[in-house]
This record gives sequence, C-alpha cells and structure tokens, in this order.
Amino acid sequence: MINWVFDVDGTLTPSRGKMDETFKDFFIEFASHQEVYLVTGSDHPKTVEQVGAEVTEAVNAVYNCSGNNVWSKGQEIIKSDWSIDDEVFDWLGQQLQASGFSLRTGNHIEERIGLVNFSVVGRNATIGERKLYVEYDNNYDERSSIAEAFNEKFFHKKLVAQVAGETGLDIMEIGCDKGQIVNYIQEPIYFFGDKMQRGGNDYPLRIMLGENSKWEEVDNWQQTYSILKKTVYN
Repeated sequence: MINWVFDVDGTLTPSRGKMDETFKDFFIEFASHQEVYLVTGSDHPKTVEQVGAEVTEAVNAVYNCSGNNVWSKGQEIIKSDWSIDDEVFDWLGQQLQASGFSLRTGNHIEERIGLVNFSVVGRNATIGERKLYVEYDNNYDERSSIAEAFNEKFFHKKLVAQVAGETGLDIMEIGCDKGQIVNYIQEPIYFFGDKMQRGGNDYPLRIMLGENSKWEEVDNWQQTYSILKKTVYN
C-alpha cells in the first residue's frame, strides 16, 4: 500500500492561508481510505489553523517542524528540545539589518520545536506585504543567498538552512529536516510538495525516497487537488 505524504503550505493550502472547504471535504474522505501523513515546517497550532483539526485528526500522523514534533490523532508523540544559540541568533539579526528589502513587520526569528524560521519581511506581514517580498526575492534571490552563507558559516555546528514557504528560511540541525520521516514511514511513499528543488525544505525528503517511491512538485493546492481527483476517479 502507498503511503501518501503531503507538505501543507503551498501544497494543501494557499501560503499561510486556510484550506479550501471543498478540497478539505475531499481530502478527509481520501484519508479515510488511504494511509496519509502531513509533513510541514510549521508548528502544530499553525497547521491546525490552516487545515483544521478535522484534517489533522483524519490523517495517520502530522510531522510538524519538519518532523521534530509529531502528532497523531490529537496526541503529541515526539518533541525535540533543540534551540539556536546566541551566535546564530545574532548572525540572523545581522542578515535582517543587511537586507535591501526595507519593510519590517515583526516576528522575524521564530523559534519552533526543533527548528527556527527566519523571515526578512516578518511573519506578521499581510498578504500584500508578503507578495512584495516574494517579488523582491524572485528578483534578487535573497533567501537562497542567505541560506548558502548560513550553511557555509555554521557547517561546523552541524546546522542547515533551507528555503521554506514564500518568505522564510527554516534552520535546524543537519538530518533533522523532512528527510527524517523515512525513519518512521515505510516506503513506497508518494510525496507532494512545492519546494522540491535543491535548497527547498521539501528537497531533503525527495532525495531520501527509494526507487519504489515517487514525488510530485506542485505549484499550488489546486494542482494537488486535481491530481488526487484523477487518482480517485480514474
């Protein structure tokens, strides 16, 4: 039997938005007949806010914070105790000051369970403000540049930065990314995500998949919905 694994933000929902109600009803029914898991860089409260408790409890398990915090049927079963040190925190603050993107909305360095999310524009940004940063990042490739610099500077600490979502970077210990879920979920796996390329936070799981598994890079939740409908109705 295939184990279906889904990223959340940009794959099941709009970026930082809520799941479409029609898609949600379909997905819950889909999960009732399949082995389904969610894997996301977001924490559990944010995931519940986006997809609803009815979805998080319909699936087999939710791998929050890139697998560093695991929930199943409303119960927390794994929780990492890692956190960043002052050197990393100060370096991220320097990148924030050095950015050519001037808008700041607050909550730029968010500590989660087992990872840290860094955002130049800030996680308090409105949809419009986020779009401004997306355009800036597309033009200047800022997040990838920060990630590359981080990975070079903090390799000795065994830390890694990955592009995540529309505006952020996820920072964690090497090996404590989405790729770690292959230790818990048996293959074959069919994995859906929107950041599958090198440097993206779905990439570590993609490259860990064996030859009997497959992956699908999607542009948005509508594409995921379309693929799943074809799977069910064909």
